Parts: sequence; structure tokens; C-alpha cells
Amino acid sequence: STGNAIDAPPPAVIASSVAALINIVSILVGAIILVMMLVNLYVPAFKINPLLAKNLIYLFGHVFINAAIYMAVIAVYEILPQYTGRPWKVYKPFVWSWTATCLMALAVYPHHLLMDFAQPLWVHVMGQIVSYTSSLPVLAVTLTGTLGIIYRSGIKWDLTSSLLVLSIFGWSAGVVPAVIDGTIAVNTVMHNTLWVPGHFHLYLLLGCVSMIFAFLSWASHSGQRADFSRTEKYSFGLFLIGATGFVLMFLVSGQSSVPRRWAVHLTQWQGNDQIAAIFAFAVFLAASSIVIHALVRLAKSINTGSAKAG
Repeated sequence: STGNAIDAPPPAVIASSVAALINIVSILVGAIILVMMLVNLYVPAFKINPLLAKNLIYLFGHVFINAAIYMAVIAVYEILPQYTGRPWKVYKPFVWSWTATCLMALAVYPHHLLMDFAQPLWVHVMGQIVSYTSSLPVLAVTLTGTLGIIYRSGIKWDLTSSLLVLSIFGWSAGVVPAVIDGTIAVNTVMHNTLWVPGHFHLYLLLGCVSMIFAFLSWASHSGQRADFSRTEKYSFGLFLIGATGFVLMFLVSGQSSVPRRWAVHLTQWQGNDQIAAIFAFAVFLAASSIVIHALVRLAKSINTGSAKAG
């Protein structure tokens, strides 16, 4: 029974199963439309319905990138409990949430096609409803679970644990501009602006990338908690400031109706670009520091292991 925390599958198994299932569907769909387009390229008489092609492309791309977050969040489920001394318990709501996500992740992409008036009305309605709800189940159980195992746990903070908690903040915060843009009345005005890159950079840069860096840091310390060195504190702070500022400049530009695609980039838009470039450089410096130090530790660990084996 999945109702008991004792006999339920581990959270990593549940999350990876969902990610695998939706990835199989998305990659299959992507392969189908790719083959269709290649056939059309060499045999022009073979016609492709443009609306069908667009649906297949967005289904592939949207599911594929969502699955990246669902795979990365496994780091939170598996590593954070090591810092809090509390297991990540799996109850029915957790299983139900991931099951719902398995279905909704495949049906959420139509919010990218709300301006395609040839699309059947029921698809627009589905896209609107699922856009509001798709992120909530898994995010809700992950966010509350994170807060639950941290609260009064005496957690030891280092680069890994800090990045893991930051990743949940980034993922959670990314829901807000996403839901705003998923509203039809807003979508008609905002969807072709830089608001959209703002929302998915919030998900991916502060969310997914933080999870990946956390795992890299944890692995480089051989899966053990480590001291939060001064260099790591500076790197984390610089990454937090740089990534937050970079994402906010996307959102500010989108709110100002700066388009995602343009023939001429107006002078009035360039101030935000220049500020964003500074934040992007900060992200580059912080990310380089985190990755290089982690790789150096991994190399030393491998050499030490080889020497002992020899």
C-alpha cells in the first residue's frame, strides 16, 4: 500500500518513474515530428498540417524541459534528509501528486498556443486549466516537505544544503509569473515579450541549475557534509544575487512589453540589457567557481582512491 510511509517506494523511485514515462512520450513525439519534417524536406508533396506540427513540437519541448526539473529535484529528496537527520516520508498525497503530474505534464503545453486561433476551443480551455494546476501538486508536496524536514532540525548549512533550499525557492517563485502568463487576458499581451524567458529562467536557473550544482557539490565531497568555506559562501552569494537580478531584468523587460523577437532592438530597451549583462557575468563567475572547485575535489578524490587501490 502506498498509504504507509514504511512500504511506499522511495521518493527518488517515484520521481524518476514519472520523469522516465513523460520523457518517453515526449522523445517519441519529437522523433515523429522530426521524421515528418525530414520527409517533407525531401518529398515536398508530403504535406504536414502546420497546426499539428506546432502541437507536436511544443508537446516535445515543454515536456522535455519539465522532466529536467523533475529529474533534478531527486537531489532534494535524497540529499537534504542527510543534512536534517530526518527521512523524506512518502504518503498518499505525495504519490497522488506525482501521478497527477505524470498526466498534467503532457497536457499543459497548449498555453503556448493560445494565440493560434485555428486551435480547437477545447484545447485552449484544457491548456488554460492545466496551466493553473500542473505545477501545484508536486511543488506543494516538495515545498511543504522541505519546510517540514528543515524546521527545528538543526540543519548544517554548507554549499550543498544552501543550493538545495535555494532551488526550491526558485522553483516555487517561478510558478507566479508562469501562472500570470497562462491567463488568456494576459497571454495575448505578454506571451511574445521577455516575460516568458523570465519565468522559465526563474524555474531553470534558480531552480534546476541550483539542484544540479548542489548534487555536484555533494558528490565532490564524497557524499559527506562539509564546512561552508569562505570561497563557497562568496560563490553562493554571488550566484544568488546574479541569478535573481538576471531573472528580474527579464521580467521587468517583459512588463515593459519588450518583445522576445524583434527586427530592430530599440535604444529604449538597451538599458535593461546592460544591467542584465552585469548580473549574467556574476552568474558566470559564481558558476565557474562552484564547478571548478567541485571538479578539482573530484579529481583529488579519484587520485586518492587510485593510490589506495594501487
